[in-house]
Amino acid sequence: MTTRGGGAGAHPAGRRVLGIPSDRLWQAGFLVGSALGAAATIAGRRMERSARRGLVSWPDVERWAVASLRRAPGTLTAAELRAAEADYAEAMARIVPVLSEALGSDLPGVVERAAVVDRAGWVQANVATFAELIGRIEGNLLDQVVPLGGGPGAAAMALANRYVTTRQLGFLLGFMGARVLGQYDQALLAVEARDGRLLFVEENIRQTAATLGLPLGPFRTWIALHETTHAFEFEAHPWLRPWLAERLERQLGAFSTNASSLGRDALKGLGRALRGSSPGEHWMERLMGAEQLELFRETQAVMSLLEGFSDYVMDEVGKDLVPDVERISARFHERRVSRSRMERAILRITGMDLKMEQYRKGELFVRAIADARGRQALDRLWEGPESLPRHGEIDQPTRWIARVLDGAPAT
Repeated sequence: MTTRGGGAGAHPAGRRVLGIPSDRLWQAGFLVGSALGAAATIAGRRMERSARRGLVSWPDVERWAVASLRRAPGTLTAAELRAAEADYAEAMARIVPVLSEALGSDLPGVVERAAVVDRAGWVQANVATFAELIGRIEGNLLDQVVPLGGGPGAAAMALANRYVTTRQLGFLLGFMGARVLGQYDQALLAVEARDGRLLFVEENIRQTAATLGLPLGPFRTWIALHETTHAFEFEAHPWLRPWLAERLERQLGAFSTNASSLGRDALKGLGRALRGSSPGEHWMERLMGAEQLELFRETQAVMSLLEGFSDYVMDEVGKDLVPDVERISARFHERRVSRSRMERAILRITGMDLKMEQYRKGELFVRAIADARGRQALDRLWEGPESLPRHGEIDQPTRWIARVLDGAPAT
């Protein structure tokens, strides 16, 4: 028996729905669903391929960093930068013989490897360095973040992380690019050792000299002396670069194999850094395992030596090269400690506060050794890896003196 009017029972089951044969409707639905599934699969694979291209978009890092620097005061033209090259060449010609005599080592070729750059040029050089560094761990991290066949969800999260990381690095390089005065540019992790080069960021040097009320010529010479001392540290002691590179490789390897909880731990550590509630321990140290922490502290001690030794030399040797060096040094060190609250927060967040500590602790360490045993005792610092300061010795130079100069067992 059939009923009259509309309704599900108006036609035999499986025949027609709204005038369309139900088998054709089923076929059309199947085809549409299959097409949507195929499209989603293709889109997912494209997202995955895109996500696996890298953790960072380096062209965007450079673009955002350089764009932020356009607002910095004291921009110079290419012609003005070229005109300054003669002044640095003249300063280096005076620095190298005096420094070589003071440190007992020739420094051939350093003058020819000096370049005067603007802020954007410094960013470009350091984007390449950062890219090389992250490239060492990228493959392993990508396998964790975007596993093959992980699906569009994982790929979308990785793409979002790439955007955030890219912006963060662009901000960091822009922040640093507005402040860095000079750099000994040394590719620690290059497959083949390359000669380092000296970079002088003329826009920042001029701006800082004007802000501090210092004469430009002597200030340039003082900065050049610091960076040339870095060249001495590495080029007069060829064992130092591979020693540092090996430890950096091990740190990166440990980091890349244990990144699953990094984001959560980093956020906790970042919160402590902003609150200033990590007494005696940097927030970055709380993200590290035992091996990473040991390597990190060992490397930090050596970086403190490198920066502190250069600061010591620029003041001591600078007495014979830089007019009014005491006033220049005093005003410059005042600048280092008189940071705004925002600058201090950024330095803590990015870990750059460790760099500031390296200058301070390192110079105190080097000066304590020179005061206790004479400047000739500083030569022992560069004899080899066993003579480098260890964790704890930077803060207590007497421990280094006892171990290295007096032959006492390490404590």
